[in-house]
Amino acid sequence: MANLKSQKKRILTDERARQRNVQVRSRLKTVMKSAEAAISEKNAETIPGTVKVALTEVDRAVKKGVLHKNSGARKKSHLQVAANKALQG
Repeated sequence: MANLKSQKKRILTDERARQRNVQVRSRLKTVMKSAEAAISEKNAETIPGTVKVALTEVDRAVKKGVLHKNSGARKKSHLQVAANKALQG
């Protein structure tokens, strides 16, 4: 356990940030799975909507610092390429 007052405060703020990051990561995983499911089913009606939501969630996660910007860009690129292939073929 910490001895310094500032370190005790830091432990509390770190826990709050960790809880927020868990929420963001969980939401991101959920929307990514739904988008990938729509892509794998090649459902032309649901792909645009689910991919759009997933791209927005990736951007939010990057903005909040949960994901690195390059990791976010990689995830977005992967989704867009897969969606375009599913819609064309």
